[in-house]
Amino acid sequence: MVVMDLDEEATREGENIEEVVNAEESIDDEAVDIHEEEVGDVKDDLVGKIITTIEFLDQISDYRRTQQKECFNLVRRLKILIPFMDEIRGFEFPSPESCMHFLNRLRKVILAARKLLETCNNGSKIFLALDSELIMTRFHSIYEKLNRVLVKTPFDELGISDEVKDEVGSLCKQLKKARRRTDTQDIELAVDMMVMFSKTDPRNADSAIIERLAKKLELQTMEDLKTETIAIKTLVQEKGGLSIETKQHIIELLNKFKKLQGVEATDVLYEPVINKSTSLILPHEFLCPITLEIMQDPVIIATGQTYEKEGIQKWFDAGHKTCPKTGQTLDHLSLAPNYALKNIILQWCEKNNFKIPEKETSLHSENDSEEQKDEVSLLVEALSSSQLEEQRASVKQMRLLAKENPENRVLIANAGAIPLLVQLLSYPDSGIQENAVTTLLNLSIDETNKKLISDEGAIPDIIEILQNGNREARENSAAALFSLSMLDENKVTIGLSNGIPPLVELLQHGTSRGKKDALTALFNLSLNSANKGRAIDAGIVQPLLQLLKDRNLGMIDEALSILLLLVSHPEGRQAIGQLSFIETLVDFIRQGTPKNKECAASVLLELGSNNSSFILAALQFGVYEYLVDITSSGTNRAQRKANALIQLISKSEQI
Repeated sequence: MVVMDLDEEATREGENIEEVVNAEESIDDEAVDIHEEEVGDVKDDLVGKIITTIEFLDQISDYRRTQQKECFNLVRRLKILIPFMDEIRGFEFPSPESCMHFLNRLRKVILAARKLLETCNNGSKIFLALDSELIMTRFHSIYEKLNRVLVKTPFDELGISDEVKDEVGSLCKQLKKARRRTDTQDIELAVDMMVMFSKTDPRNADSAIIERLAKKLELQTMEDLKTETIAIKTLVQEKGGLSIETKQHIIELLNKFKKLQGVEATDVLYEPVINKSTSLILPHEFLCPITLEIMQDPVIIATGQTYEKEGIQKWFDAGHKTCPKTGQTLDHLSLAPNYALKNIILQWCEKNNFKIPEKETSLHSENDSEEQKDEVSLLVEALSSSQLEEQRASVKQMRLLAKENPENRVLIANAGAIPLLVQLLSYPDSGIQENAVTTLLNLSIDETNKKLISDEGAIPDIIEILQNGNREARENSAAALFSLSMLDENKVTIGLSNGIPPLVELLQHGTSRGKKDALTALFNLSLNSANKGRAIDAGIVQPLLQLLKDRNLGMIDEALSILLLLVSHPEGRQAIGQLSFIETLVDFIRQGTPKNKECAASVLLELGSNNSSFILAALQFGVYEYLVDITSSGTNRAQRKANALIQLISKSEQI
């Protein structure tokens, strides 16, 4: 039934999404045959359109999070052109042909910038994250074209003032710098996306990663998902050349986000937007935003939104105090019947001879919920028991409950278990320690619980177990630190609490699972600049290089991802950039998996961009011909990295 809501709206609204750009499409570079007496009017018209477009772009304030910074940078640079355009408009003498040619070329670049910015404003969030590097190359292309136009400005013929001339010259310097700059992408986001689309990584169904991605991409409410569905449909219609793999990835991730909201997974591209049994199109306002089924008992909550009573009550029972549709915190949890909507639905059903599907009733659901609350309360009480066996049994059972579902995590936290569990981390019993840290790991999947756990001062005790606990406790401690480090302040706390050395130790000497847990935590922590230095000082490089040699462990891409972070640090480049490592990178570029090639090329590009000697070393191992192969057969990202490396090689040879 999902499609009746999301796809119906997509069908109706998707057609109206593209309006403005087509009306102002490209102008021929050779603006022909204009009579001299009309030149001034045409010039003023062109200048007016350029200024209007820039001012329109300045009004857009809501860009997709993955491109937000670059969008604001581009608009800021375009606004510098407004005083320049004002001076051209105020130029009283007949404009020479070179001026008209210049304005036509400039307007073409401005329109290209507008199209890109509008894509980043209303495009598919999943697609923009999936192809973030391709989008970045489009920004760089805009910078390059704009610079090319501006350096040929006929300043003297237009009588431009020295002040404005200096501003344009300064802008050209900014554009050159911007198109050379290669901001590191949000690697945490990139790795999470990589995990989601992996067919072999067992974490590709990990709810914690899916929840983290939903938060980063701001696809956490039903309204967000409706808008994303429309954007995806529009994207597919506009970009007929979108690969099947990319389409599958986008739909797959959208469906995972839907499941987080308790919504049935569908193929938004091909599912009909009608009721399957009657061929009737259901009005979307009749559908509950939670269940996406036609409402039988609609109720209004504090925000004024309407939901099916059973659906919203389950939402509240799970501990939520927000409106599912808007995300607003509710002043109260009272429900008011929406009699008006209920009557409209009944009248529509009668008129269209539509029978509302009968609900599957569960006689025991309410009792089950109350029993669960009672069970959790008893377990929390037992955590502070003076009987050791009772404590052991309680924390073990709580560990299982916390793993089971999101509702239990909220129930356990609301019952006051977290402070007691943190106290048990320092209890002199290895079994209790292991179950306590694992319970906290399971609870930390909930974003609110992450802060509750760290606020209770759990991090130093978790690090202590990581150093001295039993094998499983150490591994789960590493996983808990990874989960808690999703909060930026916790990255700092873990680094300052000396949590990185024991993670490096686990990476070097742990079991296969322990290595993976340590590797994931270290990646996340290394997103913090100060932690990169701490990881290098703790000796992370050697175990990472060892992981590259042992292909059976299946951690090559993860190890290369951390190395990519570390080579942005001067000490990291010094520790990593040894001849044998360059040879290893070239070997992956030559015969690794497509993802291996992509990651290895990224690391080599980062190294070579800072020191050409690394490029020269790679050439000794025959990297050039392998890069040429990748430009035609690698993944999209690998092709871009290979092309950038080939350009770097050409520059180094010229030097």
